[in-house]
Amino acid sequence: MEARVESELLTIGAFAKASRLSPKALRLYDELGLLAPAHVDPVNGYRWYAPEQLERARLVAWLRRLGMPLARIRHVCALEAGPAAREVRAFWARVETETATRRDLATFLVDHLQRKDPAMSTNTSTVAEPLGIRYAALSDRGLVRESNQDAVHAGPRLLAVADGYGAGGAPASTAALGALKRLETDGVPAAGLLGVLEDAVEQAERAVRAAVGNGASTAGEGVVAGTTLTAMLWTGSQLALVHIGDSRVYLLRDGGLFQITHDHTMVQSMVDEGRLSPEEASSHPERSLLVKALGPGADHSPDMRLHDARPGDRYLLCSDGLSAVVATAEIRRVLTQAEGPEQAVRDLVALANAVGGPDNVSCVVADVFGPERASA
Repeated sequence: MEARVESELLTIGAFAKASRLSPKALRLYDELGLLAPAHVDPVNGYRWYAPEQLERARLVAWLRRLGMPLARIRHVCALEAGPAAREVRAFWARVETETATRRDLATFLVDHLQRKDPAMSTNTSTVAEPLGIRYAALSDRGLVRESNQDAVHAGPRLLAVADGYGAGGAPASTAALGALKRLETDGVPAAGLLGVLEDAVEQAERAVRAAVGNGASTAGEGVVAGTTLTAMLWTGSQLALVHIGDSRVYLLRDGGLFQITHDHTMVQSMVDEGRLSPEEASSHPERSLLVKALGPGADHSPDMRLHDARPGDRYLLCSDGLSAVVATAEIRRVLTQAEGPEQAVRDLVALANAVGGPDNVSCVVADVFGPERASA
């Protein structure tokens, strides 16, 4: 072995230089079982590495630069090239999704802080006239479920949908919206909007926990009671969005329909990671399994976004009783053709029931109009 060490193996310094990993990192990766040296001197403990280990060392270095956790790097390094490539693709897809979420929050904060800047509001002649909204809400049991566990609210300031699940789903959704309804009457200063929204979610979470007790599971199903929550708070020119779960918000603008929420479901996470295609996700047996919700044991951290409204915008908030069974093209058709919010919610609920109504279906539709139409 001594002859091989001298003629074939690399010292830790030479290997560190060739792999672009520091000696300190090499010692750490040895301790973690990621990159064991080819030989350790039994007397002085000095590490020696084989040239053929360079490829693995460089892979570890590249994966670390991606920000991949060490435990996942160990898993990737144990795979063949094809599966390893798929793991890297899935990891990066998740990073991009998380980055997009942080980007939305950064945009929210930048806009929020700019509106607090006195320099931004000295010229009052440039302040836009406040807009208005017309709205309607409708919730239906559907054609299969024995009861309706959805709850909806539509008012001059608050639009919301909650989709309960488990044995206490109906009390959970009702409690969540009940906690938010104070936003209809409480003053919400623009400078404190972010804090108001966070407080509202925490109050809704506490209300849901109180409504479902200790979170006992549905008999025989192991389903803990809870609810989704998707709400928009109207500020006069903007809609502040709070979203937890798989209810959705769509925006119809200039003839195009845009989904502006991201489903918090297991299958959507698998789509984000590249493990499932959107087509496979639509028929996956666990497509309704939530990764975020309000209820015992659930992650209730919300997505929050701020939308500048325009006259002519039409917003739809709906439970998955609509979005899971009705094609997006059909939703767009109804939203485009309906005369007003009341007709839109009736037509959308009817559309879900026309294809079997397998779930409770709830819709809130709000139209944004300019000051010239306020008295129309």
